[in-house]
Amino acid sequence: MVSGGGFTGLPGGVAVSHLAVYDWPAADGVRGGTPHMHLTCSEAYVVTGGRGAVQTLTTSGYEVTPLVPGTVAWFTPGTIHRLVNEEDLRITVLMQNSGLPEAGDAVLTLPPRYLADPGTYAAATAIPLDAPEEEQARVARARRDLAVEGYRALRDADGPEALAAFHRAAAALVRPRLAEWRERWRRGAEAAATTTGEQLDRLERADAGHLAEAAVRAEQPSAHGKFGMCGRLDVYSGPA
Repeated sequence: MVSGGGFTGLPGGVAVSHLAVYDWPAADGVRGGTPHMHLTCSEAYVVTGGRGAVQTLTTSGYEVTPLVPGTVAWFTPGTIHRLVNEEDLRITVLMQNSGLPEAGDAVLTLPPRYLADPGTYAAATAIPLDAPEEEQARVARARRDLAVEGYRALRDADGPEALAAFHRAAAALVRPRLAEWRERWRRGAEAAATTTGEQLDRLERADAGHLAEAAVRAEQPSAHGKFGMCGRLDVYSGPA
């Protein structure tokens, strides 16, 4: 998204959403969202209400990070994460790469039999957007429960091979979409960084012309209460 005024998306090519974390109890009694991992995007939480935690699993081990109002927590690609809702947990979520995670840069920790190919994975994870809300909720909860099953097996596994196998399966699942993701990155984060470089070049030449192109933008959510991976989402359209 580069024009005469440069990149016009959110700062740095991020995406923002408001999240009310699911309070559905899982088989282990924990209330919360769907464990998953991003392959190319970092994610940040700004906690705005309630309390809870995020459980994370990486090659360094299992951790639990408490979340209370005012907490800012973030993690890098490859971090399996599960949000836990202890009391009306609400978060503003910042996502790298112009919303790429909601465009597919996430793989749920389903049991291995669901990770064999994109069709099998999609059948177990797709939310039927044209269905009544009750059916969408049922599917969202069912896929959450499947992901918790796979997540607990990964967390409890002996040795690194189970996690390494999940990484390989996740990479294979997303490979057909990499060209699409690269284009989104080019229009978003890469364009934002390029615009900054161009502005620095102009200032070095004592050219302040881009400052005359300043603009103010505001936006309301384009959708409310979508069934996301971790909870109900209010989302902003942002750049495509």
